[in-house]
Amino acid sequence: MLTFGEFVNDLTNPMLSFLPKALLIAVMSSIICGVIGCHVVLRGMAFIGDAVAHAVFPGLAVAFVLQGSLVLGGMVAGVVTAVLVAVFSQNRRLKEDSVIGVFFAGAFALGIVIISRSPGYSGSLQSFLFGSITGIPDSDLYVVAIAGALLLLLVFLLHKEFVAVSLDREMARATGLPVFALDLTLYVMVTVAVVVSVQTIGNILVLALLVTPAATARLLTDRLGVMMALAPTIGGVCAIVGLYLSWSIDLPTGGTIVLTATSVFLLTWLLAPRHGLLGRYRSRGRSSGTRSADGTRAERVTAESAR
Repeated sequence: MLTFGEFVNDLTNPMLSFLPKALLIAVMSSIICGVIGCHVVLRGMAFIGDAVAHAVFPGLAVAFVLQGSLVLGGMVAGVVTAVLVAVFSQNRRLKEDSVIGVFFAGAFALGIVIISRSPGYSGSLQSFLFGSITGIPDSDLYVVAIAGALLLLLVFLLHKEFVAVSLDREMARATGLPVFALDLTLYVMVTVAVVVSVQTIGNILVLALLVTPAATARLLTDRLGVMMALAPTIGGVCAIVGLYLSWSIDLPTGGTIVLTATSVFLLTWLLAPRHGLLGRYRSRGRSSGTRSADGTRAERVTAESAR
């Protein structure tokens, strides 16, 4: 197993130029998904995140066949599908999750059909589903950086509106907020966050990068602002550690990053000071002790009063 110092040396090795690009993509993706994932977790949108990962697949397939940018291709397909879902969901005869299931499953099926018509079908499909760190072009680095900066700016500008809709949709609508436009914007943001992560993590595992760091941060704080700072930090650290472990032990990159993030979540679920399992147990113990002490003091007061 490589030491971390040897891993750093490999990052600076010109013969391994794909490695620092993979690390940069992984960290940027983790930061973007960490911030967007906070709203996904707060609104209970994990299913949407999973569905978006399927929706971008035809765009990735078309971009692969045309030798274009996978990031741009996935963004176009995901945005188109998100708009269709938002529009069709306005029909109250259909539940939103039903519309999502129809369009995103259909989009994934379309992607499979498209990619099956290209040479090297099995290899390219595997890289889409499970990620590949060796084929990230320099142009995608710029696309991810620009898309990430725009997403973070949009989250900052619309933070209050997103929170208002998450807490009470009907109240937000009554106060004049454009709930449909905000929903559509958030769908598109989730789509972009998923697309920029696909090449490193893969289409199947990308949901973990969107949800797991945010869920971990949710266990550590009750404040949304702190949560939105913790989630990308946790995701970024897990990306670095996961890539290091995958490179030094020769493991799949996407799976190792996700397992690292899952391990951090499990440790947090167990050890978090207030909302972890042990923290809640200690709190119950202190509460019981306080009630017992209060009861004992009350008995003394009653006895003294009787005398």
